[in-house]
Amino acid sequence: MAEREKTCCFSGHRPAKLPWGGNETDERCLALKGELAARLEALYAKGYRHFICGMALGCDMYFAEAVTALRDVHEDVTLEAAVPCGTQPDRWNRAQRERYNALLDACSRVTVLQIGYSPECMMRRNEYMVDHSSMLLCCYNGRPGGTMRTILYAERSGVAVEIIEI
Repeated sequence: MAEREKTCCFSGHRPAKLPWGGNETDERCLALKGELAARLEALYAKGYRHFICGMALGCDMYFAEAVTALRDVHEDVTLEAAVPCGTQPDRWNRAQRERYNALLDACSRVTVLQIGYSPECMMRRNEYMVDHSSMLLCCYNGRPGGTMRTILYAERSGVAVEIIEI
């Protein structure tokens, strides 16, 4: 098990809340991916080695891919998938499921919090990530939703929060 002091989790928006939607060739998306890579390198320099991702579409996938790229440079980096429920990708299209499965295969650890979906499973996943981390990195647009609730939970829990505004 990774040490909490060396662990960073992530929260961010799904494509519907991103200004570019699902268009990952948009220059704003490419800039965000570059910013994630830079932030992860800075966190590595501060001693962070274990990263936890909630595996949702959008920013979570960008984060997981950035961590795997960081691991290509630093072998001591680990990535944990915090899967809210075993049915998470069931309604996604084939390409989304393939990307998800490839990222799961790249993880050092996969934690599935419950088998089937329930209304509270996403927040339970977010709380798990925060409870096992000393840092929350997030991509956030200032609007209410899961990322905002995760930021508030982290702040109440005494976990440091770093926000990339989108």
